[in-house]
Amino acid sequence: MIKHVEWYTKYFNAVTGHSMKPEDLITMSERVYNFQRVLCLKMGYGRREHDSIPYRAMGPVTVEEYESRQERYDKQLKETHKVNVDGKSSAEKVKILRKLREERYEQLKDAVYERRGWTKDGIPTLDTVKRLGIDFPDVLEVLKTHGVS
Repeated sequence: MIKHVEWYTKYFNAVTGHSMKPEDLITMSERVYNFQRVLCLKMGYGRREHDSIPYRAMGPVTVEEYESRQERYDKQLKETHKVNVDGKSSAEKVKILRKLREERYEQLKDAVYERRGWTKDGIPTLDTVKRLGIDFPDVLEVLKTHGVS
């Protein structure tokens, strides 16, 4: 078990008087996170589209920004993404790099959703809420409203 989780468990047990194991604390945290996701769904958020990061965070945003670090960005395109940058304008390279980064972010969301037991749209599955013991009628109704049944 990860050391900091063991420490959290010791602190939790000391403060609450409970006798929990690290796995119990992780499951409790997972319940809270999934329940929060369901609450967000009920409020009109909590889908894949809401897990996007700001345009700025995908950088570079402008040609000027690309050119200010051109050596770094060109190297990234060549070595990481195997893109031939010869003869391409900075604007073309910005477009290519941003597209590649956005695709990678979507792959990351897919991996996270799968690991959490969520649909491709970022919604907890019935199996997940049942496993966590949060399959209350209201929760199931919210999931059903969002196509999970």
